[in-house]
Amino acid sequence: MKYSSQLQRLKKRLPGEIFLEPATLAKYAGDKWFATHQPDAVALPRSAKSVSAILRFANENKIPVTARGAGHGYVGGCVPMHGGLALSTERMGKIREINPRDFVAVVQPAVNTAEFQAAVEKMGLFYPPDPASRANNSLGGNIATNAGGPRCLKYGVTRDYVLGLEVVLTNGDIVKLGGRTHKNKTGFDLHRLFVGSEGLLGVITEATLKLIPLPPFRANLAVGFDSMNAAVHALQSIFAAGFLPCAAELADQFTLAAAARRTGSKRLLGCQAHLICELDGQENSVRQEIVAVEKIIRRQKPLFVERGFGSEQCEAIWQIRREFSYALRDTGLTKLNEDVVVPRGRLEDLFKFAARLQKKHGLQLACFGHAGDGNIHTNVMVDYTQPGSKKAAEACLDELFRWVISVNGAITGEHGIGLAKKRWWPQAVSQQSIDLHHTIKTALDPHGILNPGKFI
Repeated sequence: MKYSSQLQRLKKRLPGEIFLEPATLAKYAGDKWFATHQPDAVALPRSAKSVSAILRFANENKIPVTARGAGHGYVGGCVPMHGGLALSTERMGKIREINPRDFVAVVQPAVNTAEFQAAVEKMGLFYPPDPASRANNSLGGNIATNAGGPRCLKYGVTRDYVLGLEVVLTNGDIVKLGGRTHKNKTGFDLHRLFVGSEGLLGVITEATLKLIPLPPFRANLAVGFDSMNAAVHALQSIFAAGFLPCAAELADQFTLAAAARRTGSKRLLGCQAHLICELDGQENSVRQEIVAVEKIIRRQKPLFVERGFGSEQCEAIWQIRREFSYALRDTGLTKLNEDVVVPRGRLEDLFKFAARLQKKHGLQLACFGHAGDGNIHTNVMVDYTQPGSKKAAEACLDELFRWVISVNGAITGEHGIGLAKKRWWPQAVSQQSIDLHHTIKTALDPHGILNPGKFI
């Protein structure tokens, strides 16, 4: 092990926080993507002070450090490609404060997203960002990847709810950025620099999050269509009529067939497309508006419309949506999950292009996701036991990303770049942007110890 002697010294300095056992190293070798690489040691700090000591030591000895949260990322973002230290913040999981007067919460990075949302909602408050895997992921990881979710259509993504951060820099400095006010123009928005930074600039040890009042009522519609065009036109008509749903999710026929097998839902079997549209707000207005939205949808002659009123019924409808990824895994095919984004006006074009890719490369594409903001999870489904499947998958992904970039889209809307999208990073941004990223990285991490091997 390249760094064994130095790490033995660090272990003596921080007993109970540095681990060298093979079983532990294997546990922290990857995330939900395909790549793995074992670290030389695992750090499980209990405080920002410990994180500071670890980073200062690593920086002085030029030891790579790869920070991680719950390890549920989809792009290999926390794979310690250069070995060294895997630094997990999982022991830092306290909700320090929920303040209903200031509408803020102060949390440590390992706080579970779903548990945090439940805690604030008990107090009549609302933290909207809702990644589909929120039951398994942590707020620190959400911040590091700028996670989104269905509700970001109306409410925005994680960065829109980060008011302040405590971050440990590579030299060990603990810096507090931003604050707890909902408006702040005191200098640069430095805390936002670390939102979506994928562990390349510093380690987040505390966050101050914006909360809003909890909408007292919600209602949604789950709608089946005999074509994707009809579903897209229904969604466009909802916007054109002046409605802004809090979430609007589309899914294609392959995804629905897989979900039907997993859930036993016979309704989904006959669908070529499925739309979930949700509204929230005051009960009287939501009940009136959902009726108006249903009338708009019915102009496209849907196969069925299922209604959900109140949280319990709405959640029952969303439960099927949360099964989509698992249902695709049940097919036995390898799911290459690409969270591409296109301008809203190109949504129909994306589905048509995916259908052309499917025919051209002989691969099944399963598309579902956040239709309201153009962020569609375009899953290339691959049977790697078939000859030539790997080459076909790579060619399909190359073509998908070229097209997305050509229509002014983005190669990732939620998951980040990590390892999975590193190859397309130079195509996705300008050389000037790449240079600026390197300038910032060098200024904050001159020895390049944080998450090496990724896109910077």
